[in-house]
Amino acid sequence: MSGAALVGGYAADLAFGDPRRLHPVAGFGQVAMAAERAAYAPSRARGAVFTGVLVVGAAVAAELGARLAARARLGRPAALAVVTWAALGGRSLVAEARGVADRLDAGDLQGARTALPSLCGRDPADLDATGLSRATVESVAENTADAVVGALLWGAIGGPGGVAAYRAANTLDAMIGHRNDRYESFGWAAAKLDDALNWPAARAAAAVTALCSPLVGGSPRDTLRTVRSYGADHPSPNAGRIEAAFAGALGVRLGGPLAYEGRVEVRPTLGVGRAPDIEDVRRACRLSLAVGALAALLAALARRLG
Repeated sequence: MSGAALVGGYAADLAFGDPRRLHPVAGFGQVAMAAERAAYAPSRARGAVFTGVLVVGAAVAAELGARLAARARLGRPAALAVVTWAALGGRSLVAEARGVADRLDAGDLQGARTALPSLCGRDPADLDATGLSRATVESVAENTADAVVGALLWGAIGGPGGVAAYRAANTLDAMIGHRNDRYESFGWAAAKLDDALNWPAARAAAAVTALCSPLVGGSPRDTLRTVRSYGADHPSPNAGRIEAAFAGALGVRLGGPLAYEGRVEVRPTLGVGRAPDIEDVRRACRLSLAVGALAALLAALARRLG
């Protein structure tokens, strides 16, 4: 039944999206902000304790919830389904990406720039339609691994506590895992923990992307070849694998210059295709949904056999 719970959680995300009220991830974020105000210091050790307490606390809370559900005769699988639903972000990801594509299609470049920060943290002010399309495809790829496959994988491995710990680490990385003056030291542990937990998720997501690539006109062989050739070139140990997989599946070229908080970076090129366009954003969304669905089925099978 716990395998079916993972599929049920994924289906609930597709049907309903994020919970509109009392979202557990938003609640965790509020707790983390309050704890940061009390615990902050420019120290790796302080940041590691902060991260460890919050991640373990999230896992313990999820497991206690599962025990309460079992005592109430709702069953532990019901708790896993609810925690998985709360942790996933597949529907929201696709909706935001399609919103950017729709604005670009309507010629609303400024509207697309305004919508982009809901997907990623890069500066959109100087991006044209091609740059916005590329940024959106890259964000869809990375978040398919982070916000979908990772949660399903750790649900298969660790049940409700595994999902909660993974999502907590992912949330803390988004909050404090930045290389800036405030978080260079304090956010170091959160960033490293997120990298470690996403290591298997990114590679599993790349493999599932290859399997799903024919649904968007791609080839599993070309997708895997692109991952092998380009995936390790990215500065992130994980993002490069899934972005390269999407580049190979879609037949596009990702990477290049980008700006974060006024800092310009030049990312390595991923893939040998053309630059992505508006239609490629929509193809990336279809690919993301397919990857999520197959990942849910594979995670359910692994949970059942485990």
